[in-house]
Amino acid sequence: MFEVFRKELDWAGRKLVLETGKIARQADGAVMATYGGTTVLAAVVFEKKPKPGLDFFPLTVNYQEKAFAAGKIPGGFFKREGRPSEKEILTSRLIDRPIRPLFHESYRNETLVVVTTLAHDLENDPDILSMVATSAALTISGVPFMGPIGAARVGYADGKYIVNPTKAQMETSVLDLVVAGTKEGVLMVESEAKELSEEVMLGAVMEAHRSFQPVIDAIIQLAEHCAKDPLPLTDPSEASKTVAEKLKSEMRGKLVTAFAETQKQARQAKIGDVKAEAKKLFEGDDAALAAFGEQFGNLEADVVRNAILDTGKRIDGRDTKTVRPIVAEVGVLPRAHGSSLFTRGETQALVVTTLGTGQDEQIIDALEGEYREHFMLHYNFPPYSVGEVRRMGSPGRREIGHGKLAWRALRPMLPSKDKFPYTIRIVSEITESNGSSSMASVCGGSLALMDAGVPMERPVAGIAMGLIKEGDRYAVLSDILGDEDHLGDMDFKVAGTEKGITSLQMDIKITSITEEIMKVALGQAKDGRIHILGEMAKGLGGAREGVASTAPRITQFTIPKDKIREVIGTGGKVIREITEQTGTKIDIEDDGTIKVAAVDAKAGQRAIDWIKGIVAEPEVGVIYTGKVVKTVEFGAFVNFLGARDGLVHISELAPRRVAKVNDVVKEGDQVKVKVLGVDDRGKVRLSMKAVDQETGEDISNKPVDVAPAAGE
Repeated sequence: MFEVFRKELDWAGRKLVLETGKIARQADGAVMATYGGTTVLAAVVFEKKPKPGLDFFPLTVNYQEKAFAAGKIPGGFFKREGRPSEKEILTSRLIDRPIRPLFHESYRNETLVVVTTLAHDLENDPDILSMVATSAALTISGVPFMGPIGAARVGYADGKYIVNPTKAQMETSVLDLVVAGTKEGVLMVESEAKELSEEVMLGAVMEAHRSFQPVIDAIIQLAEHCAKDPLPLTDPSEASKTVAEKLKSEMRGKLVTAFAETQKQARQAKIGDVKAEAKKLFEGDDAALAAFGEQFGNLEADVVRNAILDTGKRIDGRDTKTVRPIVAEVGVLPRAHGSSLFTRGETQALVVTTLGTGQDEQIIDALEGEYREHFMLHYNFPPYSVGEVRRMGSPGRREIGHGKLAWRALRPMLPSKDKFPYTIRIVSEITESNGSSSMASVCGGSLALMDAGVPMERPVAGIAMGLIKEGDRYAVLSDILGDEDHLGDMDFKVAGTEKGITSLQMDIKITSITEEIMKVALGQAKDGRIHILGEMAKGLGGAREGVASTAPRITQFTIPKDKIREVIGTGGKVIREITEQTGTKIDIEDDGTIKVAAVDAKAGQRAIDWIKGIVAEPEVGVIYTGKVVKTVEFGAFVNFLGARDGLVHISELAPRRVAKVNDVVKEGDQVKVKVLGVDDRGKVRLSMKAVDQETGEDISNKPVDVAPAAGE
């Protein structure tokens, strides 16, 4: 019934299995891939005819995790998978980015890739396997895909690279780098690092590229046995050729003049005028008008790219290495815990840091298990930032991806949770955009963190690099504009400190780039990053002493584990009373760590004293101030240490014979008592007569003149 094709190989110490022909047979291409104990299914379907009128490639990639893959039942009321998690969105982007440039340029058919995690061994992350499975499914599907690609993760520990590290190995790694590429070169890089040098990063990229070559070979061998016939592609129409030739001959000069305008809005207006004039050349010719948009875009690319390669001058008049003017400001919002306004040319980010407590941590329910995240970075890109009018909604994949990139860049420089027990949230509002708003978020985020008093190890800056490549000629561009990103061949973002790289992301729009180009780009990016750090230092060079007055002060201390129950109280009664009366937030961890957060220092100290009083043990011979809570015939009960009460026997109330307890004390009186002893049942014996009630001095060893009782 099934015609199964299977390919196995040993890869980085584990078995990789690619199998097709048994599951999802109605898809154009479907591959089930297993690595270690992790299994994913990648399915590809595409329309057999192009959608008319499209001037872009309609590719959709959806990665989805099923809870059953880890033997779990989803949480929530409906008990089924719902909206995509951040991990699913980021993995979808991770798969999309390296495969998109490898489809034939004339292919406009709607294409859908669905990758499903079927089993997760909690050691091998499904993301790399998903990229491999997708590559294999596309290669056998008959879609015009110029692959296959391979992918690998690389870690770095003890001076050695680790290919496809397990979850346990990643805990000691100072690098988390994902690379995808073809036989010829690298297509995509995504990473987080602990201040690693350009040489180490480049070495890691090339190590990954070498490591996945056997995977590419295996996919090719699988395809030789079961690949479908490739979809025939139509040649560019005569109308397209005619439009391209006419635009080049009649409109190229005007477009060159329009691109000579250095100011973004003015330049866009002039280009719009040229486009409107050019469109009139083809009025009445439906075939020509259908091809116009794509061909005008091709002419724009030709003008910009050749101008850079021929003259070394860019759209805004800069050379290839110059960074746009920078203004770095901090403390721009009075009530925020930390804020900055970072402006670089026509790109601007308003970034705000908010400090919270453990109760503000984000709870993440992942296949690997539930965990808490105390550092969040949220990136927003409102339409006004690029002068557009469009509907606003929840964050899209782009916003999620850009926010995660900035998060990766800043996280390695944050203090540990033990040293700085705050939950940190950064919000980056992009208020202007003309290239590299994610790197502006890194720079602004670093400034806002330091403005909030977060003791970062070092400031972090980021820069976006571009590439124009025609044949053997190429130019690497520092601090790219939006148009250079759109019309160029590479988007290469590098973030880090003066000591090294903390994050690196690269996307290629051509088939691949060489090690030589990457080396040039990394070196040029380092020079740009150091320059940006210098400009940031003019606004703020290091973290402020202490957090802002509007931020909560967190005091951390430890109590014995067996005392946690007493601090919480029955049904949370005690801890609720403390927080309500002091206005503080209190976190209690299982190991006995207590964190008390309060904006008012006096309120915080009151809560701390209250808790310490609850857990403190009375010391024999020590004098305490207490409150009489009950009187009986034989003495008075005094609350003297948190919730701890002790008995002052009638004989210990005063340095004379006492007939009635109420002759000396009444309920509610404040008294000073000395601890005489604690019996084996925990009952405490107290004395008032051993303490001078005025001064609190211990007088138990001093001779006392006792006045005779009345009538004696």
